Amino acid sequence: MQIHITSSDGVPIYLQIVNQVKYLVASGRLAPGEEIPPIRTLAERLLINPNTVARAYLELERAGIVTKRQGSGTYVTEAGSTLSRREKLKVLARRADALLAEADHLEVSLDELVDLLRERHEAMQPVEKG
Repeated sequence: MQIHITSSDGVPIYLQIVNQVKYLVASGRLAPGEEIPPIRTLAERLLINPNTVARAYLELERAGIVTKRQGSGTYVTEAGSTLSRREKLKVLARRADALLAEADHLEVSLDELVDLLRERHEAMQPVEKG
């Protein structure tokens, strides 16, 4: 599970973890039933306080994205894998907000950003053989 924390966008670290796990689940990169790293392991990897990870996991559990199995770990739930369209858009909205803030900081206009997104979208499309 790849989680990246940044202190520059003003979003609390626990929320960054929550948002990124939701994104990984919504995109299918975390499958139903898949175990997520133990709290201490993720905290050590991200160099953050374990309480921060615990808070994120609690939020994810409350949202029905993950479930704790006593003595076994924390796993993606079946319900978590089928986030509603509204939830998926909320996850993307947060990422869009961060992208827009970064573009503003780098003095990149909205038009330039939209052009860049279109270019990246086209570059990601599979090449048709024929």
